[in-house]
Amino acid sequence: QVQLVESGGGLVQAGGSLRLSCTASGSTFGIGSMGWYRQAPGKQRELVATINRGENTNYGDSVQGRFTISRDNAKNTVYLQMNSLKPEDTAVYYCYCWGGLVYWGQGTQVTVSS
Repeated sequence: QVQLVESGGGLVQAGGSLRLSCTASGSTFGIGSMGWYRQAPGKQRELVATINRGENTNYGDSVQGRFTISRDNAKNTVYLQMNSLKPEDTAVYYCYCWGGLVYWGQGTQVTVSS
């Protein structure tokens, strides 16, 4: 089993920045891809960004060029630097990792005011 704990969400004005962190614990040996999805009220969960152990990244179209994902394998932690935030980025952000199964964090709220 793997447990994921997210931090760093909050309220920010449009144009501002936030940094999310997510740390995995438990059976972390063999964790592969890590990343973030988000879900806004009334919408489906959508890809934000993913990163594998080789640090190859993939971004959703709506965040490309504004968000940066990174990871520290020694700390089993993935980060999401979010810049130039827009009101439409408002959502609950969920961390995930692949470790034989897909594991999800509890989610952290990001609210961007206009």
